[in-house]
Amino acid sequence: MTIARPAAPARLYRIIADQIATRIRSGEFVEGDRLPSERELAERLGVSRPSIREALIALEIQGFVDVRVGTGVFVQDARAAGATTEPIASPDGNDIGPFDLLDTRLMIEPECAALTAQQATQAQIDAIEAAHRAMSVTTFPSSHDRAFHDAIGAGCGNAALAATVSHVWDLTEGSAIYRRLDGHFVNAQVWETAHQEHTRIVAAIRARDPIRARHAMRNHIESILARLREDFGATLDL
Repeated sequence: MTIARPAAPARLYRIIADQIATRIRSGEFVEGDRLPSERELAERLGVSRPSIREALIALEIQGFVDVRVGTGVFVQDARAAGATTEPIASPDGNDIGPFDLLDTRLMIEPECAALTAQQATQAQIDAIEAAHRAMSVTTFPSSHDRAFHDAIGAGCGNAALAATVSHVWDLTEGSAIYRRLDGHFVNAQVWETAHQEHTRIVAAIRARDPIRARHAMRNHIESILARLREDFGATLDL
């Protein structure tokens, strides 16, 4: 079975979520069932695994499934989820999938880091380093993570690019699907890994090395993508 993509700009993950929710409501998947793997669902529906991942998180937020990292995705009681035939809606009005957001960051932030290595003032580099240090001494590093990337944006010498970086972060922080996905895979060990990746970015910017800064930022965002694509049904190995 292949998903028919409509001409209207409905997000693919919502169409997929509707398909799975319909099967849960119809009783094809019943409470307690483990859903097929993401790979199998992607093959059945003719879509990408990231789209399946986003759909499953949307379904979890709506109460249709329970995601258990290391075990799989299990059907909840469809009645508890609401036996409505209404389409799965974006839970917060932000309809952009987390992988689109990360792909956008991958396009713009490495170049921003390269420009910052060339253009930033010493005060701007100091602000980047301060955000980096703050991230290592708090139990809530996410706000300092945002400050770190915003500070790199501010140092690039291009106000439009800096505003774009900030706007993509606004969309990311406003996405319930991103937050839920992040919650499944990001723990203290992951933050430590991210801090080490930031260390390499800071070192390249401090050295005024745009090539190394670009590569370090690209590696960091690609690592985030890899972490968020960990198989739900596999034992988590971070």
